[in-house]
Amino acid sequence: MNEIDATLRPAQSGDAARLSLIGQATFLESFADVLPGSDVIKHCLEQHSRADYEARLSGEGHALWLAELPKGAPIGYAALSPPDLPTVEAQAGDVELKRIYVLSRFHGTGVARSLMAASLRQAREWGCGRLLLGVYGRNGRAIRFYQKNDFAIIGARKFQVGENVYDDVIMGRDL
Repeated sequence: MNEIDATLRPAQSGDAARLSLIGQATFLESFADVLPGSDVIKHCLEQHSRADYEARLSGEGHALWLAELPKGAPIGYAALSPPDLPTVEAQAGDVELKRIYVLSRFHGTGVARSLMAASLRQAREWGCGRLLLGVYGRNGRAIRFYQKNDFAIIGARKFQVGENVYDDVIMGRDL
């Protein structure tokens, strides 16, 4: 797919509803045919609520970006946060790429690359030494994207979505 005319901007305090919408939409789109529907719905309502994004937007050590089309519709986002990956020993200066999602219709357009570049830039500005992330172990497309961006698998974890627990891999890259 060709590059598209999308704008990337830091999310601001009034963007919680937009982030919640794109968070739920991209999670549903990514996992509707993989996970039980009840797990997807519960996860979206709890982990992608407006209140969750309001907390992230006001929380120390968090940074979020929105990718939007010219008319303002959100099509993707990324979020950095303090690391919360209990099976990997955190090092001073670690930061977690908590979320990075783009609607599938916009895969291959450069939006994900732009979100990753913004995340890497921010992590470096903060003086972080390593960027970590957790990804569903069967999400080959995402794992390949991260590997193209110099991430390597450094561990594994169990990740609860709804009522079930799934196997994730933990990836990291030095900055």
